[in-house]
Amino acid sequence: MKKIVDYRKFLGVNEAAELSELKSVYRTLMKNWHPDKFNDNHDLKLEAEEKSKYIIEAYHFLVSIAPETRAQSINEYVETTTASAIADFEYKSQVLQITFLDGNIYEYFDVPKSVYVKLVNADSPGRFARRHIYNEFVYRSTSRLVATA
Repeated sequence: MKKIVDYRKFLGVNEAAELSELKSVYRTLMKNWHPDKFNDNHDLKLEAEEKSKYIIEAYHFLVSIAPETRAQSINEYVETTTASAIADFEYKSQVLQITFLDGNIYEYFDVPKSVYVKLVNADSPGRFARRHIYNEFVYRSTSRLVATA
């Protein structure tokens, strides 16, 4: 997905980056681009505010899809995807968002439109998703993002 690639490129990390590396890069960039460093120059302060917002967004996004983060919540993910039915799903720009009856919401990235069309037309969307989506695409929990925001 372009968003993932752009964030990794912006932070200067690859897909194997661990949480500690992401945190280190994040802190370094925030030190360099913190708006308070530019109190004497209004234009640079505005630029720093925009950059720092983007740094924060990129960092939080990459942390949410990091293998370590997913490993910490794998039991909850497996429980939801095996025991809870799909309440709703939405597809936009190769991102499939699935809402489960237990209240969990997951986003799946780089899902081809053809897979989404097959999901829509499947006799059992849950069975189709278990076979072709849940373990095939990079995902993150968005219900956790909403709960902590």
